Amino acid sequence: MIITPKVRGFICLTAHPEGSAKNVENQINYVKSKGSIDGPKKVLVLGASTGFGLASRITSAFGANAATIGVYFEKPSAEGKPGSPGWYNTAAFEKKAQEAGLYAKSINGDAFSDEVKQKTLDLIKADLGQVDLVVYSLASPRRVHPKTGVIHNSVLKPIGQTFSNKTVDFHTGKVSEVSISPANEEDIANTVAVMGGEDWAMWMDALKAENLLAPGAVTVAYSYIGPSLTEAVYRKGTIGRAKDHLEATAFTISDSLKDLGGKAYVSVNKALVTQASSAIPVIPLYISLLYKVMKEQGLHEGTIEQMDRLFRERLYTGGEVAVDEKGRIRVDDWEMRDDVQAQVAALWEQANTENLSEIGDLAGYRTDFFNLFGFEVEGVDYEKDVNEVVEVPGLV
Repeated sequence: MIITPKVRGFICLTAHPEGSAKNVENQINYVKSKGSIDGPKKVLVLGASTGFGLASRITSAFGANAATIGVYFEKPSAEGKPGSPGWYNTAAFEKKAQEAGLYAKSINGDAFSDEVKQKTLDLIKADLGQVDLVVYSLASPRRVHPKTGVIHNSVLKPIGQTFSNKTVDFHTGKVSEVSISPANEEDIANTVAVMGGEDWAMWMDALKAENLLAPGAVTVAYSYIGPSLTEAVYRKGTIGRAKDHLEATAFTISDSLKDLGGKAYVSVNKALVTQASSAIPVIPLYISLLYKVMKEQGLHEGTIEQMDRLFRERLYTGGEVAVDEKGRIRVDDWEMRDDVQAQVAALWEQANTENLSEIGDLAGYRTDFFNLFGFEVEGVDYEKDVNEVVEVPGLV
């Protein structure tokens, strides 16, 4: 079938298998071009099919020659019905990994559930014995708690007072004012339950209890801080509370790993176009201005550049892992440079519908958005028929 993008708001309802495969190939080629990493050898990636999770899996496999197990929740392809982008990404990654002689298997299901946890533990036990890196990169709007059965839904809201500021519809380029009502205590608790550190700790406890963590095992989860421009709706909002919980959980997990010589880290990453960030008011406008500034200064990175730098220059240098005063790894350091933020803040004041295409990089934002779904990828012929039914080679 010929697959075209069908967009509804900040979601694209279709994905392109060949575009997704090309995206994955480009990321693999980037990592290989940087040379080998003296890194992990047996890796579990939770949330392995898109974004930072996918890039972590690619970096582990093609940088450090690691065996990888990926856990994700994606829609399989079927005749006449394209799969989700993460399905096609994983199929492409596992094909390339197996061609390179690398172990790569995956489990498709709800990573919050006890059932998927147990299935993953059994696979590690059978095939790898132990893992030396666990990447926690789950992004979901809801979580069914495995112990209580309660359904928690996360919200994107400020705390304390209504937030009003500029935002942009990245499809039309229209800059407008947005107001978001504040969260209540239930909203906050639900968001922390979905996006905080409880599930990360559950995974690590389960792995340790079954003796599936190698001596010196490392685990890393991903967070974001961002500038004062976005903090009311992000870092000081409901998501920020969840990230505070996630970051605090790293210390709890590190304590539990001490007898193994292991450690838990949170990596604070750069603002990038993801399915999650596209849904947050204000963020698309901020990112389009940030892209403009960072590209002009030669500082721009995508997800694969970020994860390659995290592994190569932070986690696996052979020495102490450099962290900030709160124990976090900072690969948002280039984004948060004073000169970068000063330029973005000045552009923010000027930004309107008429000038955004000049002073910002809305085109780059849109391209990155469509790339997430395998569209607008260079070198792909979108006029030709493609086979929408694609198997994931290592699916268990």
